[in-house]
Amino acid sequence: MDFIKLSQAPLFKGLNRDEIQRLIESVPHRVRKFRSGTIIAQSGDLVSSLILVVNGIVKGEMVNFEGRVIKIEDIPAPGALAAAFIFGSRNRFPVNVIALSDGELLMIEKADFLDLMMKDNIVLANFLDMISNRSQFLSEKIKFLNFKTIRGKLAHFLLQKAGKEETSVSLGMTQNDIADFFGVARPSVARALGEMEEDGLIEAKGKNIIIIDRKRLAGLTND
Repeated sequence: MDFIKLSQAPLFKGLNRDEIQRLIESVPHRVRKFRSGTIIAQSGDLVSSLILVVNGIVKGEMVNFEGRVIKIEDIPAPGALAAAFIFGSRNRFPVNVIALSDGELLMIEKADFLDLMMKDNIVLANFLDMISNRSQFLSEKIKFLNFKTIRGKLAHFLLQKAGKEETSVSLGMTQNDIADFFGVARPSVARALGEMEEDGLIEAKGKNIIIIDRKRLAGLTND
């Protein structure tokens, strides 16, 4: 197992490689290898263990009522899968999880993971941070999906990336990536960006966007 990679995981922040190895070896655990394209979990499956991506990358996606696939996020190693759903009364995977590459997972059953956290306060505090951050992310995602128009989604996306002061935004992703994130076709994203540029709201330079009229751009989020 790649304990050096695990030392980069948010769950083990503040611990070195040897400390992580001792902790994991102190409780029952297993490693599951996967191949690219494998369905690791389906929406509604029971979350009965801590699952960390040790190597490789997976993605979370959901299918809306129209049958359109909406990409939620990519989860590269050493990310965790459905960490916020391990405990609680509705501990089911909220999305489908699909492998984007070959890799392996570290799996620790819920009772054993609880035992591990009781042994180390750093892991416990890190886990609480993880599930709090995940709840905040999902809250933002739900808010985002409520925007009815692509222009509204784009406006919210750009303003969120820019923050309160910045006018220059580096997208850090292609239009195809944005389309997957929005759950729409790529031409729709390109068309919306073009319209916003024609209206004098933004100026697009490849993956860099200059916000020209923040007030009118913010107004699109009400569409």
